[in-house]
Amino acid sequence: MEHPLYRKNKGNHERIPDKVKTGIWIEKLFNWLFSIDAELDNYTVFLEKETELQSELTEIVKYVLTDEQAQTVTNTFFGSLEIVHDLLEADLETIFNFDPAAKSRNEVLAAYPGFFAIAVYRLAHLLWKSNVPVIPRLVSEYVHGKTGIDIHPGAKIGARFFIDHGTGVVIGETTVIGNDVKIYQGVTLGALNVSKDKAEEKRHPTIGNNVIIYANATILGGETHIDDDAVIGGNVWITQSVPKKSLVYHKSEIVIKNKAPFPEPINFVI
Repeated sequence: MEHPLYRKNKGNHERIPDKVKTGIWIEKLFNWLFSIDAELDNYTVFLEKETELQSELTEIVKYVLTDEQAQTVTNTFFGSLEIVHDLLEADLETIFNFDPAAKSRNEVLAAYPGFFAIAVYRLAHLLWKSNVPVIPRLVSEYVHGKTGIDIHPGAKIGARFFIDHGTGVVIGETTVIGNDVKIYQGVTLGALNVSKDKAEEKRHPTIGNNVIIYANATILGGETHIDDDAVIGGNVWITQSVPKKSLVYHKSEIVIKNKAPFPEPINFVI
């Protein structure tokens, strides 16, 4: 008797890329890009690793494109890495210069989830621009799972970008971010309307240059523009545009009382 799951899936021959291989490849690429492994100081080994990474990318992309298309994607991708590396070096320097907790460049490379998420986003964005299906999302979701930072590969992000801490950051597909932007944990740059028929429209906000967005701020909508030099305070909810050099903050009342008059808490076990 035919297995019911086999029967349900029968005829569905669309190939799905290997998530595990894709994750291993992005880790190896990150290490190679910054020569993190000591063996990469040897130029011959460096070139051999590049050839290996190129071959692996071609094999991964063959899951979703023809052999010829996959080779073209690989050539375009590796031909763009020098430019991406320069962008990432500027991101890294920004983090090191801005964060007093950062003691060295190597510490940022090895231990900062924000930098790793930015690096993988910039690499996934290259594949996205080449119209590669599925794989850019796999790459982004790999780093999402490791860092808690969710950057859609379709977002457009300028130079010297800084994510501090990063857990819970969400940056949607049609977000546009300018240069010298700094954001903190829990920030959402999302959509107001999530209906499927709006998929081709700009659904996410535009962030200008030199903007700071503090923790747990939520900024929604494709028509929402945060203009240059604005500062967005923590925990705010924004669905309309903010002009240049504005300070937006949420004001809450904090009450401190003497706890002595309160009755003793009841001891209980859950």
